Amino acid sequence: MHRGKGMKFVGDSRVPAERMPNIPKDYSEYPGKTEAFWPNFLLKEWMVGAVFLIGFLCLTVAHPSPLEKIADPTDTAYIPLPDWYFLFLYQLLKYSYASGPYTVIGAMIMPGLAFGGLLLAPFIDRGPHRRPSKRPLATGFMLLAIAGIFYLTWESVATHNWEAAKAQGKIVAEVEVDHEAEGYKLLEANTCLTCHGAELTGGAGAPALVGVKLSNEEVMEVIKNGRNAMPAGMFKGTDEELQKVAEFITSLQEK
Repeated sequence: MHRGKGMKFVGDSRVPAERMPNIPKDYSEYPGKTEAFWPNFLLKEWMVGAVFLIGFLCLTVAHPSPLEKIADPTDTAYIPLPDWYFLFLYQLLKYSYASGPYTVIGAMIMPGLAFGGLLLAPFIDRGPHRRPSKRPLATGFMLLAIAGIFYLTWESVATHNWEAAKAQGKIVAEVEVDHEAEGYKLLEANTCLTCHGAELTGGAGAPALVGVKLSNEEVMEVIKNGRNAMPAGMFKGTDEELQKVAEFITSLQEK
């Protein structure tokens, strides 16, 4: 290398003459620490998946899914129950400050703030530590969220009316209900369908009117004086109309 006007650059020993591609080492160079993805690793994954699949199939055979009757939009007494992973959100809608005119608060704002806090936790606490005790803010957010979810889920299960839900979801035999019959029109006029359903298959607060094992006189007695959750004096028609309603109800027999 010459100094001055005619300077020439010959080379730099710090730059390697040959550039080697950055190829990762083969797994065989780490005996006992790695294994081949195919077939060793995949075979283990498939075996574990098969065990869980067989276990799940055995569980579904031993405990079939609790099916309910066909949905009835006119049944206002129906008690809904979402899947277990939505129970904590469902419980929020039972509180006065998050239901009714404030449904948006329980359905959107409160869950949005909770999940937003979890999303912001890594940015608020940006420490390099990995131990939970060294990251109090992130750990606190997570523990608070877990405690809230567990409490709301437990509260939703504990306050659910399981007996009424079982009765309302019971599958009953299909019966052809004549919606144009005079007896049906009288039931509709006296708001009986609100509890008993449009197909008279019952609901959470009322039994089914299909296949009633009562005489006309006994049905009239129940309509007049009430029974269980049904109060007396709900029917506002005449005695002749009451007779027609009783005859219509006793005529609804299962196929």
